[in-house]
Amino acid sequence: MSAPLTDPIFHDEDAARAHFEALRWPNGRVCPHCGVEGNSTLMQGKTTRPGLYKCKEKECRKPFSATMGTLYEKSHIPLHKWLLATHLMCSSKKGISAHQLFRMLGFGSYRTAWFMAHRIREAMREGDLGPFGMGGATVEVDETFLGTDPDYVQEAKRGSVHGKMKVLTLVERETGRARSFVVDKLTINDIVPVVEANLSREARLMTDESKLYVEMGKAVRDHQSVKHNEGEYVRRNQPTVHTNTIEGFFSIFKRGMRGVYQHSSKKHLHRYLAEFDFRYSYRVALGVNDTQRAAIAVSNVVGKRLTYQRPQVQTAS
Repeated sequence: MSAPLTDPIFHDEDAARAHFEALRWPNGRVCPHCGVEGNSTLMQGKTTRPGLYKCKEKECRKPFSATMGTLYEKSHIPLHKWLLATHLMCSSKKGISAHQLFRMLGFGSYRTAWFMAHRIREAMREGDLGPFGMGGATVEVDETFLGTDPDYVQEAKRGSVHGKMKVLTLVERETGRARSFVVDKLTINDIVPVVEANLSREARLMTDESKLYVEMGKAVRDHQSVKHNEGEYVRRNQPTVHTNTIEGFFSIFKRGMRGVYQHSSKKHLHRYLAEFDFRYSYRVALGVNDTQRAAIAVSNVVGKRLTYQRPQVQTAS
C-alpha cells in the first residue's frame, strides 16, 4: 500500500527529518566524520538548527546532521518537499515533469524544480550492478533511438537513425532488472564492451538478428535471436526466444520521454534512463509498491552529490 499524500512526512519538517533519519540510520546514528555508531547526542539548546547532533568521540566531537554527505546537503529546499517530490517521481510510471513539480510544490522558480528532479534521478542511479546475468539468467539486449544526437547532425538531416541519440538496454527476465546506457555509435567497439561488462558468462543472451551480438554470443552460455525482418517475434524453445520483455521496457521509456518530458539533451539522458531503469527494476509486478520504491530512492542519496554552477535548464522537461 502506498503512503497517502496527507502523510506528515510530506508536509511536516520534523516528521520528514525523523523519517529520513530512520532510513539512513536503521541501526542508530553514525557520525559521517569518524564513522562511529551510537555515540552522539542532540545539540538541544546549543543551536537553532534542528536535527543537529554532536559526535561524543574524543578524537572527533564534530557536529553533523542526517543530510550531511547526501544529495540534500546544503539544500535550501525543505526536507519534506524532497520526500514528496521523490514519492511523486517514484509513483509516476512514466515520470512527472519539472513543470508539474514546480506547480505542485509551490517553488519560486522552475529552475529549482528542474534541478531537484535531476538530483532525485541521481539517487535513482544505482551504479555498478556487478555481473548482470548471475545464476544463468536470461538477459535480453537491444537498442533504441531517441531525439537528435548533436554529435551527428548531418546524419540527422538525412533522416538516418545514426543521427539520433542511441540507447542500449539490458533486461534480466528472472529478476526484472533493467540497465540502460547512452552509446555514441552502434558499432561492435561501442556495444560489446558495455554488454560484456554487465553480462555474466553463464547468461542466456536473447537478441534480435543484429550482427553486433554474433561474436559476443559465443562467449556466453547460450545465444538465441529472433528474426524480426522475417516476421519472427517468438520461438517456443526452452527458454522461449523473444525480445518482448525489453520491447515493453522501451515502450514505457518512450511514452514517458515523448509524452511527459518531451525533450532531453544528450548530456542529461543518462539520468532519465536511470529514472526509468529504477522504476522498472522496482515495479509493482516485482512486489515493490510506491512507498517502498520511494524509500529505496531516498536511501540512495547517501554519498552522492550533484552540483551545477550554471544549470542549462530544459524548457520542456
